[in-house]
Amino acid sequence: MSAGQTSDATSSVETLNVLTRTRTGLQYRSMEMENPPTSASELTSLPAMSWMRFAKDLYDGRIEQICILSDLERMKSEAEELRQFHAASTTESEDNLSAKTKKERFDGQSWDSPSASPFYDVLREHKDVLLDEIPAELPQDKGIQHEIDLVPGTKYCVTRQWPLPRDEVKAIDVVKPQGGWRIDHAYNKLSDATIPAQTPIPRKDVIIDSMAKSTIYSALDLRDGFYQILMRESDIALTAVSTPSGMLWEWLIMPQGLKNAPATFNRCVTHLLRSVRDFAPSYFDDVFVHSRAVNGKTDVEVHKEHLRKLLGLMRKHKLYANLKKCIFGASKIPILGCLVAKNGARPDPEKYVENYADKICPLSQLLKKEAEWKWTAELADQDRPFHVVCDASDFAIGCALMQHGHEGRDRVVYYQSRQLKPAERNYPVHDKELLAMKYALAKFRVYLLGSGSFVVYTDHA
Repeated sequence: MSAGQTSDATSSVETLNVLTRTRTGLQYRSMEMENPPTSASELTSLPAMSWMRFAKDLYDGRIEQICILSDLERMKSEAEELRQFHAASTTESEDNLSAKTKKERFDGQSWDSPSASPFYDVLREHKDVLLDEIPAELPQDKGIQHEIDLVPGTKYCVTRQWPLPRDEVKAIDVVKPQGGWRIDHAYNKLSDATIPAQTPIPRKDVIIDSMAKSTIYSALDLRDGFYQILMRESDIALTAVSTPSGMLWEWLIMPQGLKNAPATFNRCVTHLLRSVRDFAPSYFDDVFVHSRAVNGKTDVEVHKEHLRKLLGLMRKHKLYANLKKCIFGASKIPILGCLVAKNGARPDPEKYVENYADKICPLSQLLKKEAEWKWTAELADQDRPFHVVCDASDFAIGCALMQHGHEGRDRVVYYQSRQLKPAERNYPVHDKELLAMKYALAKFRVYLLGSGSFVVYTDHA
């Protein structure tokens, strides 16, 4: 870089030898820049990114103009590296890349016809939360760090290196279904000496029940959530990994493979999103948003408000979502192996039934307009009274939690049953019926205690 002339006291113009990208490739040229960054503080305040990510963003068109400050001897080698990277990874022409606007690039990597979606504006406002990759920098302290509490008396140990078959290597690179790699470590001895965390796992039935009466749904998948949590400073040394080069690498963020890592991540997400839990419950890295029409607003308007609150909270706490795995404004969504819609919840056939497409052929007639489905379990409506139906046989007892629907017929909320124990099979008939009633009240306790009065139906007095 060579300095030029200063035009006045407040504005300086310098002549820079720069490396530029043109249609014919990377070339050197001189350019004049007004008030370029000169101090160390100005240069170090620029956003940090890895070399590979910088080159990828450059040729994808996300970075439209750059200025590389480098030694003149190194500029030729750096230019050649960029040319090789471009030839190996780019399939589009320079004209196509330059013609793409930022909006078109965002649209192309997100969802089909996003401009037609009523939630497009909300998502565009928070596009910094919906990233392809998390920022290449240490995450902020979210108030929860991963802690490794060792069992008292644990002895310090070092695992030596030894040759292993590829399928038994302790650092495993797992290919993600959507592309990319995930590094897992087998901290076997460290996990054996770690005190288990007592963080409760979110209950699937509670999450699904909270969506009763909702008519529109969204599902967000948090991206690389483990890498958004810092390690406790005193425990960083415990994550050290030896390499063939003789170097020890320590994790400053929470790696995958530690015993209590899922519990820490679940606790962090639950804590950070606690203010939106009523309409956006979370299950580890999945966040489900559900809405319904209320106070004269349509379900779409309410859902936009809910999404704006959730995405704003994610922006505040530096949480990011994988846009390619998100669902916005759907009438039904998959949740933990179930399909949840306004009409209720049912198992996801693709996850529970082998050769599902072949087996449903005889049932296809039920999809006709005049067909009526009467046996689908419904979501519990806390504003309506419950009633219980129970019965017993010579070898089993069963019960069902039911409600009267808006259409005037009974609808099933839950089924429960079990076999009788050998001693219970000797009970008289009325005792078996009483046992079925006791079993039903215990199983449906969480619904019946807060519902006021309810009725139990049995076929024996």
